[in-house]
Amino acid sequence: MSKTATAKSTKAVAPTAMHYGVILAPVITEKATNITASRQYTFRVGKAATKGVIKSAIEALFNVKVTAVNTHNRQGKTKRFKGKVGFRSDAKFAIVTLAEGNTIDMQTGV
Repeated sequence: MSKTATAKSTKAVAPTAMHYGVILAPVITEKATNITASRQYTFRVGKAATKGVIKSAIEALFNVKVTAVNTHNRQGKTKRFKGKVGFRSDAKFAIVTLAEGNTIDMQTGV
C-alpha cells in the first residue's frame, strides 16, 4: 500500500450556523483599526474555538484566504463598586492575517 499526497481543494464553503457561532464580533478599536493596513483583522471568538475552526469560519463568512491566525485569552478582572464584588467575563480574541489582495470591510454586517 503506497502513500499518495492529495492536493487540498480550495472550494468555497457556504456559511453555516457553526461559523456564526465561532465569530462573535469584530473588534473595532484604534489599535485594531491601525493593524488593518497590514491585512490583519481582530475578532472576538468563542472560548472553545481553535485556530483551524476560526480560519475556516473567516474564509466561509468573508470569502477571503487566511494565511495565519493568532489567538489570545483575556482573563476577566475582579471589580468593586460601592463595596460589592463583581467580575468581568473572560474573552478570547483572534487576530487573522489575510493573503495578499484580500480585505474585509468591517463597516458592513455579515
